[in-house]
Amino acid sequence: MPVPVVVEEEEGGLGSDTENIHANGIPGTPISASFTPSLTDDRISVSSNDTQESGATSGSSPVAKFSHILQKDAFLVFRSLCKLSMKPLSDGPPDPKSHELRSKVLSLQLLLSILQNAGPVFKTNEMFINAIKQYLCVALSKNGVSSVPEVFSLSLSIFLTLLSHFKTHLKMQIEVFFKEIFLYILETSTSSYDHKWMVIQSLTRICADAQSVVDIYVNYDCDLNAANIFERLVNYLSKIAQGRVGHELGTTPSQELSLRKKGLECLVSILKCMVEWSNDQYVNPNSQTSLGQEKPVDQEPSESTKPPESINRYGSLNSLDSSASSGIGSYSTLMSGTDNAEQFEVLKQQKEIIEQGIDLFNKKPKRGIQYLQEQGMLGTTPEDLAQFLHQEERLDSTQVGEFIGDNERINKEVMYAYVDQMDFQVKDFVSALRLFLEGFRLPGEAQKIDRLMEKFAARYLECNQGQTEFASADTAYVLAYSIIMLTTDLHSPQVKNKMTKEQYIKMNRGINDSKDLPEEYLSAIYDEIAGKKIAMNETKKLTLKSSKQSVASEKQRRLLYNVEMEQMAKTAKALMEAVSHVQAPFTSATHLDHVRPMFKLAWTPFLAAFSVGLQDCDDTEVASLCLEGIRCAIRIACIFTIQLERDAYVQALARFTLLTASSGISEMKQKNIDTIKTLITVAHTDGNYLGNSWHEILKCISQLELAQLIGTGVKARYISGTVPVKGGLLASLREQASDSSEYLGLVGGNVDRKQIASIQESIGEASSQSVVVAVDRIFTGSTRLDGNAIVDFVRWLCAVSMDELASPTHPRMFSLQKIVEISYYNMGRIRLQWSRIWEVIGDHFNKVGCNSNEDVAIFAVDSLRQLSMKFLEKGELANFRFQKDFLRPFEHIMKKNRSPTIRDMVVRCIAQMVNSQAGNIRSGWKNIFSVFHLAASDQDGSIVELAFQTTGYIVTNVFEKHFPATIDSFQDAVKCLSEFACNASFPDTSMESIRLIRHCAKYVSERPQVSNYTSDDMNVAPEDRVWVRGWFPILFELSCIINRCKLDVRTRGLTVMFEVMKTYGHTYKKHWWQDLFRIIFRIFDNMKLPEQQTEKAEWMTTTCNHALYAICDVFTQYFEPLSDILLDDILSQLYWCVQQDNEQLARSGTNCLENVVILNGEKFSPEIWDKTCNCVLDIFKTTIPHALLTWRPAGAEGELMPQYDLSNLVGLLLVCSPFHFDHLFEMQEQRLFSALLIKCVVQLELIQTIDNIIFFPATSRKEDAENLAAAQRDTVDADVQLAAQDQGMYHYLTSDQLFKLLDCLLESHRFAKAFNSNNEQRTVLWKAGIVCGEALAYFLTLTSESHREAWTNLLILFLTKVVKISDDRFKAHASRYFPLLCEIMQFDLIPELRAVLRKFFLRIGNAFDISLLPSHREELGPAGSQ
Repeated sequence: MPVPVVVEEEEGGLGSDTENIHANGIPGTPISASFTPSLTDDRISVSSNDTQESGATSGSSPVAKFSHILQKDAFLVFRSLCKLSMKPLSDGPPDPKSHELRSKVLSLQLLLSILQNAGPVFKTNEMFINAIKQYLCVALSKNGVSSVPEVFSLSLSIFLTLLSHFKTHLKMQIEVFFKEIFLYILETSTSSYDHKWMVIQSLTRICADAQSVVDIYVNYDCDLNAANIFERLVNYLSKIAQGRVGHELGTTPSQELSLRKKGLECLVSILKCMVEWSNDQYVNPNSQTSLGQEKPVDQEPSESTKPPESINRYGSLNSLDSSASSGIGSYSTLMSGTDNAEQFEVLKQQKEIIEQGIDLFNKKPKRGIQYLQEQGMLGTTPEDLAQFLHQEERLDSTQVGEFIGDNERINKEVMYAYVDQMDFQVKDFVSALRLFLEGFRLPGEAQKIDRLMEKFAARYLECNQGQTEFASADTAYVLAYSIIMLTTDLHSPQVKNKMTKEQYIKMNRGINDSKDLPEEYLSAIYDEIAGKKIAMNETKKLTLKSSKQSVASEKQRRLLYNVEMEQMAKTAKALMEAVSHVQAPFTSATHLDHVRPMFKLAWTPFLAAFSVGLQDCDDTEVASLCLEGIRCAIRIACIFTIQLERDAYVQALARFTLLTASSGISEMKQKNIDTIKTLITVAHTDGNYLGNSWHEILKCISQLELAQLIGTGVKARYISGTVPVKGGLLASLREQASDSSEYLGLVGGNVDRKQIASIQESIGEASSQSVVVAVDRIFTGSTRLDGNAIVDFVRWLCAVSMDELASPTHPRMFSLQKIVEISYYNMGRIRLQWSRIWEVIGDHFNKVGCNSNEDVAIFAVDSLRQLSMKFLEKGELANFRFQKDFLRPFEHIMKKNRSPTIRDMVVRCIAQMVNSQAGNIRSGWKNIFSVFHLAASDQDGSIVELAFQTTGYIVTNVFEKHFPATIDSFQDAVKCLSEFACNASFPDTSMESIRLIRHCAKYVSERPQVSNYTSDDMNVAPEDRVWVRGWFPILFELSCIINRCKLDVRTRGLTVMFEVMKTYGHTYKKHWWQDLFRIIFRIFDNMKLPEQQTEKAEWMTTTCNHALYAICDVFTQYFEPLSDILLDDILSQLYWCVQQDNEQLARSGTNCLENVVILNGEKFSPEIWDKTCNCVLDIFKTTIPHALLTWRPAGAEGELMPQYDLSNLVGLLLVCSPFHFDHLFEMQEQRLFSALLIKCVVQLELIQTIDNIIFFPATSRKEDAENLAAAQRDTVDADVQLAAQDQGMYHYLTSDQLFKLLDCLLESHRFAKAFNSNNEQRTVLWKAGIVCGEALAYFLTLTSESHREAWTNLLILFLTKVVKISDDRFKAHASRYFPLLCEIMQFDLIPELRAVLRKFFLRIGNAFDISLLPSHREELGPAGSQ
């Protein structure tokens, strides 16, 4: 149905209204849905005539294409206007009043108006689109290079309108206009300032439209066959913005500044577009309400980016393309309008690879080809390579010629394929040769030309097999060569005498198989070559080079520019005409993700432009543009997390604040103050994305605070040396040497007050209230950063704080204070985020709390205390560990910081926490006990006392009230008390600690909560929890106290340990007892360590002895559960005790064995009796002192002491002198006889033990007494009657067991009998004085009074015998015993022993002739007996 004119006009009007509505958005926005019906009608009318497209393209009458006669009229008017605008102007300077110029301007104005007010039909009808391509674009290519400003300006406006409304149909035309006109005018140095200015004005409008900017990148930079328009645009705009084109143009400074500003404006507009395009992905931290809200999950970009527009775009574009069956086919329909960001990124990467390969090819062809093949962008067959050489226009024609002319096999194959891909059918010979030489430049070497011509001739004949001119390929080959020579001859300026036609004909005689070619044929060739030389493909670089040459004068510049413009117009027109029928798919971008590769491509020229602008120019507008550009660039880098680029821009910004620059703050200008403000703004708005860039920002904020201190005139001593960074702010400042001025000075001499005032003035604005508040907002706003950003923020704040604190003399605590502040602000975050934050802050407090400067450490500890109190107020649920992580720095500081002040402070802080927050503490108890554990080993009384008081308070009061909350750390509490007990410097504390451990046992017994489940108990059976978490720690720590402490403390520990076992052992399970006795037997393990002999003896005599009896008591008390599992261990332990070189322990071992058997024997099973008897047998066997029968003194005949380890003696002989060896030998002897004595004692004890076990001690004595009485009554034969219950264990033992014990007694009896009857051996021992000497030495070691009494009779006997021997023998013995007897005098001896000693000493006086006269000897008698 035809559409009335009115409707068309109305639509046009409405269409423009729609455009106005979207003017603040993206121009080129599709029309609203209300226009869809007319669009549909229009499309139907067009698509029904699709088959006649060939008619339209060939320029035939388009009547059948229109659905209304008015459309045809519109078309004809439009075409006429286009043709009118192309009419050439008269030569010479243009006359504004001339008819030609005025008609040109009018036609262009009308065309512009038509395009701006175009309705939907005009925008979509194929006939109008074709008209634009065929007529308008060609007209633009002509007028777009006009030297008349008005014409040029109108052309640019028309182009902008086309770009805005019709770009989807004009992909190729837009590329031509950009590449051949826009960019050419910008890049050539001969174009005028006015032309450049107008182009940049137009670019400003293009760059302000996000859709256009992204579309240019997607459709050209990501198209393998298109120019990199976006990249070239940005690069050249950057060059203009840096002021690098002014000197080429010869502009005035103000013009140059205007150009720079425009260039910067364009760059900033591009970045703003990119920010606008990707804004949906940006989360402003300040718009978030909740603490630490995470970034929203990214939506599918196609949905999130301007949804209604993208839907319209897809609809309109797909339908348009499907209605136009272009030459490219279905691929274009598929690609057009479908915006796949990943696909375009891949295309862009491929394009970069191809461009890199072409660059390499143009230097070294083989390297370029190899690179492209490695990257998979080029096939390996000669055909693939030949096709590449044909199709790729960017290849250097000289290098192509060199490559295909080379003589290597692969080069030849490629050359053959290259020529074979050319079609010379129905072409005359010269045309074929021209076509052949279009693609490359002939190489200079004759051999190479020869090969090429040879192949060309063969291919020409192959394509033209029906020709009759040439007899063979040889004819064609020679003729081709002669044409090349003719071209060179006729057109080379070096050749003075040109070849005539006759000479040329003569030169070609006989080449056609010894015949001539027709003269008219050769004559025609000569004429054609003379008229138009064969233009071999020149490299385009040559023209570009000429354009860069400096132009001598303005007149020359204009002339040169006009020539270039003519050339440019021709090229553009030719290209426009060439692409007028090509229908290339145009993609309207919708994806956010295009911005990432765009930015990665262009960030360097952007940064260069902004950096140079800030560096060179003090103009406020330039600085403002640069800062805005940097802000936008940072935003883009942040949104897409492009770290390198983001860091580069932030570093640039930080550098221009001058806060970290070596030049110092004295040079600070307004632009630097503005840079500081921009940096603060970036921190405020882009905090979520800054990552490692926080480091630069926070460094600047730290330096800013220092600058503010200087600005307010603070005294130097407060801030000098505060920045360790080389080349930092203080590189420009130093403290005045003179006392008169305490202010800071600049490098290079003393500073007067005037200079100080100027410094303060220059940074005055940096100290303004607004800046201070803005900085503060960064820290208060940290609560709105997301979970990852806050961790980065905190990490770098800690790093800056470490730098501030690194000064040994005047550390600054600005950042440390801020860390404390943000900890307060962010404590309300979810625990998961908070724990990540605290991981960083806690580690920082660990380091700061150990700072060598006490003031810093005190501040850190006090801040920690305040934060901890606030944190603990929140409480904690069971099985969480947040408090434990939070309080860990206290532990670290206590462990690493040796300063008494700090350690005392830590303990006080923890004590305060316990006193005020005990009810809220859960996992934190572990840290608290850990701190007290470290304090417990301190030597400072006040630290130990306070820590112990608090620990005592926890154990007695807090455990009482909050035991379930403290269960997890119960073991730590016991361990802590154990450490207090082991501090030898405070014995009272040690004793009290053991009492508190005993108190803890009561809790375990009374509180069943100990067995409640916690996360630590995953691998513990429920019934064992009370053991693992309650009893075991108590008993284990008591055993540690026993093993580590001095006698009185360890004795108390031993007593309490066995008390606990006796009191609560009835609740223990069998496998608990096994664990427990493993700990207890460690007491005896202690003796296996090679410690000093005296300590070892004391340990054996006291602790081991005590433990042995206690073990037997416990075993007896809990015989039922313990007999199965522990009897073997106890027997082996008793056996071990008997083996030791300690008589007291050996006696105790036998006594304990006796007690265990007597008290429990009634309950023994036959197996147990077997084990017991075997144990007694083993002890008997190992304690018989066989060495007494075999010992010989050294040097005597017969055996040499078999008990010595010969290998040891040999070793000793090698290292010892004779004197030392003698001394060592004596020591060895003493040790041997000491051990033999103990064995004798054990034998006697064992005999008594067997007697007591079998018959009971009382029974045995009673029987002896009755036997004695019977003997006195002469009634030895009468039976002594004893009650059955008094007969000991006799009835419980089997015959075999009794015989075993009897064997032991008999063995011992036999040995005694053998020794007593061996008079010779006894004499040897007597002579050696071994027995006596050893007996005396042993007597001195005894500590027990009863033990000494037992030995007294032996000493009396021995001394009486010695006094009676001859003088010679007496002398020998007396000299050996004298020192020992002097020592014995110290003891409280019985009168009988003292009397014998008196006689012994008197005899010494006589024997050694040292006594007085006889009268005096008598006087000595009473004295000696006293």
